[in-house]
Amino acid sequence: MTHPARELDPARSARDLYGVELRRQRQLAGLSLDRLSDIVNYSKTHLHGVETGERLPLPPISEKLDVALGTGELFQGLWGVVKREHTPRRFDLCLELEARAARIQEFGASVIPGLLQTPAYMRALFVKGDPGMSPREIDGLVAARMSRQEILRGDNPPGAWWILGEATLRQAVGGPAVMREQLAAMLPLVETRHTTIQVVPFEAGACTLMNGTLILLTLPDNSTTVYQEGPRNGETFDDRETVTQRVREYDLMKASALPPTESAELIEATMETYEPCESPRT
Repeated sequence: MTHPARELDPARSARDLYGVELRRQRQLAGLSLDRLSDIVNYSKTHLHGVETGERLPLPPISEKLDVALGTGELFQGLWGVVKREHTPRRFDLCLELEARAARIQEFGASVIPGLLQTPAYMRALFVKGDPGMSPREIDGLVAARMSRQEILRGDNPPGAWWILGEATLRQAVGGPAVMREQLAAMLPLVETRHTTIQVVPFEAGACTLMNGTLILLTLPDNSTTVYQEGPRNGETFDDRETVTQRVREYDLMKASALPPTESAELIEATMETYEPCESPRT
């Protein structure tokens, strides 16, 4: 039995607006879902889900739709609004700058930074962060965060440098299987042409940044903006004094952290402690 699609309301959400506009532009172009499916190389089922607001238009579908329908950057712009709908408002400016940054430097004291997270790790964080959220809401948050990682896979990715407190490796978010997958996913990024990961071991002792998250976003014009976040709040700074101070603190963290090779060894050793659990034999 086929359930009727829910009625979309563009004023209710950006996801609904995207679906309404896709249907309108497709019909204006005289294209059926089958024909549009052939052009953009996405299934009819997926396109129908986007049109009805049941699926998120994850990249690169927006770019393909703009080309197929001759809509300039309409759907790419709408996707930016959809993505922000699933992130805290305090993070809006950070998201905008992150997408344009030439260099991203980030410190995470106890949580793996979003650009490095696997979907399972994200989901575990969201479920624990708000147990009352529906599966659809969680799917939206995961999809929005995953879409941020597209900048690392583009033709001209930013230079990205992450410093992680050892607690990020030891806190078993989602359980052993999730953590094993998460740490394994980070290993290839420890030292590449565009990415660096360092770990600050417990032995390094106290540090000025150990209570939260710090992100330094440097644009192509070499201007830097600071985003600093605690458990329930986040602030953005671009004044020279604060930026200079936070950059210095970040550089000191680099000096306290293990070199990339030793960081990889610690990540791998910690990963091996998350042994897959075997079901008891009956």
